[in-house]
Amino acid sequence: MNANLKPSVDTAPLLAVEHARKTFPRGDGGELLVLDDVSLTLKPGEVVGLLGRSGSGKSTLLRLIAGLAQPTGGDVRYLGQPVDGPAEGIAMVFQSFALFPWLTVYENVALGLEALKVPRDEIRRRSLAAIDLIGLDGFESAYPRELSGGMRQRVGFARAIVVHPNILLMDEPFSALDVLTAETLRTDFLDLWADGRMPIKGVILVTHNIEEAVQMCDRILVFATNPGRIVSTIEVTIPRPRDRLAPAFAALVERIYVEMTAKPGRGAPVRVERAPGTGIDQVLPRVSSNLLSGLVETVAAAPFSGKADLPEIASELQLEIDDLFPVAETLQMLRFADVEGGDLRLTADGIAFADAALDERKRTFARHLLAHVPLAAHIRRVLDERTSHAAPKSRFLDELEDHMSPESAEQSLRAIVSWARYAEVFAYDDETGMFSLENPT
Repeated sequence: MNANLKPSVDTAPLLAVEHARKTFPRGDGGELLVLDDVSLTLKPGEVVGLLGRSGSGKSTLLRLIAGLAQPTGGDVRYLGQPVDGPAEGIAMVFQSFALFPWLTVYENVALGLEALKVPRDEIRRRSLAAIDLIGLDGFESAYPRELSGGMRQRVGFARAIVVHPNILLMDEPFSALDVLTAETLRTDFLDLWADGRMPIKGVILVTHNIEEAVQMCDRILVFATNPGRIVSTIEVTIPRPRDRLAPAFAALVERIYVEMTAKPGRGAPVRVERAPGTGIDQVLPRVSSNLLSGLVETVAAAPFSGKADLPEIASELQLEIDDLFPVAETLQMLRFADVEGGDLRLTADGIAFADAALDERKRTFARHLLAHVPLAAHIRRVLDERTSHAAPKSRFLDELEDHMSPESAEQSLRAIVSWARYAEVFAYDDETGMFSLENPT
C-alpha cells in the first residue's frame, strides 16, 4: 500500500458487493440458502472484518469475492468490473497453510509469479523481498516440514502479497495457531500495514474472534446465520495501535457481544431458528454435557454467582464465539440460563442443577431435555409407541433432511444422542444405527 494513500468518502471502492445471494442444491431437489441479500464495500486503506460464527456464510462470501464461486443472485464488482472468475489483483490467505510440502519457502512464494509469467529476475527480486518483509529472511531454502505453524502461515502471507494484489482476503488466518503465535503474527501484520509497507490497498478479514476483529478492523460487519446475512455494521474508531486493556477497546467488545446475543426481533444473529410444525427441524449445536455442566458450574460459582459477562467468561476460559455461544445457547434452549445483553444469567433451575449431585443432575437434565428440545421428545415418543421400542436412525434422519442439509441433520442427531445418553432417556447403538429404550430411566 502506498504510504501516502488515505481513505476518503469520495474514493471509489475497490470492491462492491450488492445484494449477493448464494444457494446450494439439496438432495431433495430443493435449495439451501447460505447467503441472503449481502451488500458491502471496501475502500482503499480499509480493513473490513466479517464477524460471525461458523456457518454464517463468511467463507462462502470470500469465495464469491475471489471469483472462486458465482453468486446465485446479486452482483460482485472489483474496480467497477463484474467478478466472473479468479480476479488478478485479489489474493487470499487461508486458515490452513496450504503450502506445497515438496517446495521450499522460496519456491512456494514464487509460484504465483511464475503462473503470471513474470520475468525470472523480477520473480527473484519480489519473492525475496516478500520473504524478508514477513520476517523469514534466511529460511528461503527451508521446506514447510522444517517450519513452525506461525512460520508456515508467514509463508502463506508472503505468497499472497508477492503478486502485489489490490485486495487481500484473509480467511481466519490466525485460527490454526496457538494464542501467542497468533498474537505475534497479528501485531506484525498490523505494523506493516500501518507503516504502508504492504503492497496492498485493502483487506477483508473473516474471523469469529471478537477481540481480533476489534484489534484489526476499521469496520466490522456482524453476520447472522441460517441464512448468512449482515445484521450490524460497526465502525471502529479507536486509534492504532489498539490496547486490549483500554476501556474503549473493552467497551466495543462488550457492545458486539450485546448485539450478538440480543433476543430475536432485534436483529440477533445468535439464536436457534425453528421452522413451523413439530419443531424437530431446528439445527442443534454439537455440545457435550461436560461443557454444559462446566459452564453452569463456572457461572454459579464466585465471582459470578449466577450471572456472568460473556466477554469475561470468554477471556477466563480462553473461548472464542464458536466455542462459547453454542454452549450458552444450549443452556438457554434447556431453560438453564438466559442470554441477553452480553450476559449469561442462570435460571432457578440452572442454579439448582449446579448445586445438585450427579443423579439429580441427570434427572433434571432429562426433564428439561424432553420438555424443551422437540427432537428429543419426538424420538422418545416414537420409541414409546413402538412395540419393539426401537427405531432406525434413518427414520429420523430422513425427517430432518426435509428441512436442513444432511450435514446439519447428522449434527443434530449426534447432539441428541450425546444429551440423551447423559440423561438416560434413550439409547443409541452406532454399529446398528438403532435408537432404543434399552437403558431408559
